[in-house]
Amino acid sequence: MMKRTISGMTGTGSLAHNRRDFVAENVDPNRVYLNICYRDENLKDVYKELFDESVERYNVGKRNDRKITNYYDKIQHGKQEKLFHEVIFQIGNNKDMAAGTPEGDLAVKVLDEYMQDFQRRNPTLRVFCGYLHQDEATPHLHIDFVPYVTGWKGKGMDTRVSLKQALKSLGFQGGAKHDTELNQWINHEKEVLAEIMERYEIEWEQKGTHEEHLDVYNFKKKERAKEVKELEQQIENLAADVEAAESDIKALNQEKADAEKARDQVRESKEQAEKELKYMEKQRNQLQPIINSIDKELKNSGQIKLVLPEVGTLELASTYRNKKIKPLFAKMKNYIAGLAAKVIELSREAEKWRDKYQQLKKDYDDLEKDADKVADLCNQLCDDVDKLEVISDKYNRVLRIFGKDTIESAIWHDIQREKALEEQKRKEQVPRKLNDRLQWSREKSQEYNMQQKKNKNKHKGMEL
Repeated sequence: MMKRTISGMTGTGSLAHNRRDFVAENVDPNRVYLNICYRDENLKDVYKELFDESVERYNVGKRNDRKITNYYDKIQHGKQEKLFHEVIFQIGNNKDMAAGTPEGDLAVKVLDEYMQDFQRRNPTLRVFCGYLHQDEATPHLHIDFVPYVTGWKGKGMDTRVSLKQALKSLGFQGGAKHDTELNQWINHEKEVLAEIMERYEIEWEQKGTHEEHLDVYNFKKKERAKEVKELEQQIENLAADVEAAESDIKALNQEKADAEKARDQVRESKEQAEKELKYMEKQRNQLQPIINSIDKELKNSGQIKLVLPEVGTLELASTYRNKKIKPLFAKMKNYIAGLAAKVIELSREAEKWRDKYQQLKKDYDDLEKDADKVADLCNQLCDDVDKLEVISDKYNRVLRIFGKDTIESAIWHDIQREKALEEQKRKEQVPRKLNDRLQWSREKSQEYNMQQKKNKNKHKGMEL
């Protein structure tokens, strides 16, 4: 059974390097196609997936100045946690497990089997980028993940980024100074990797350190870790911003299409309302002559001249009343009652049609206002799309003219300049708390004294 060392270390998180967006000096371009990509997701999308609901719960009842608007930006510009972490695992070195050799191919099989079960074994470490590189001196595995904890009872959000708490939830409590949760977890993962190696008849050779077995690129990368990390992170952020802008353009185009669809529906409703309004006007016009006729009959009824029948010769008064007067009055009463009932019925019908006409007219006016608002919204969306397309086009032109390296370098220097200005502004601002103000005064006094000494030494040199 062969013996091989296991290297497990934290990486700088150079996502562009992992994806081979650029080819470093130690990479064999002819072997890039052999690299295995297990996962490659947009980090901002992963943050939305993990934390958006927690952000909403946290913001409930908070003042606007205390609400979290973008958790990704909060972590990125904060000092307590990193956006993500990276670990690198390697078996042997470039002398005993070199890429392209049978031993190297065996290392690839072991690392591949190890990676297949990584996420299930570590549920609180959300993997968003994982690559097995076979185009360098020794096959090795890059795993980039976001550590998070759920159900947090302390201050802040109930689901949040936390490497310490994420590892604690996996059972790693930490101990002495050099026995942190991270070190305990890496050692445990080495043991998992060693168990897989045994199935391939490879024994773990423990030497207490893996530094001497790192390939040349990893050693150089460790030496310049801070510089590379900052630069590559800015490149990643810039790419993410471009992707976000493109996504916004697509979203605005979709909103534009939805608004146009809504506008068409409003137009159809408006046309239908106009048809109903015309129908109501037609009904009113048909009803108007009947109403006019009733009004005329009512007016004429007041002008009816009652002509009583003549009294017959020797006709008794009772006979005259019962046979002539009563039938006449009964006939007049029935006629007037029928006419009054007809007037009431027609008045009610006219009132009902009048109310319906007024309601339709109001609905029509409301639809017309909504149509105007939709049209204004469509115009605004079109303007936003045009502006975003102009910005995207300008960015592509600048990138094409000056080149990717020049643009990225300029962005990096500008960010450093802004950081320096912010730090200078922070130093010049007088703190509010008394203890901080005293410390600030002491620092200012020290800076002043140092400057005075420099000026004095300068004058002495000039006198000599």
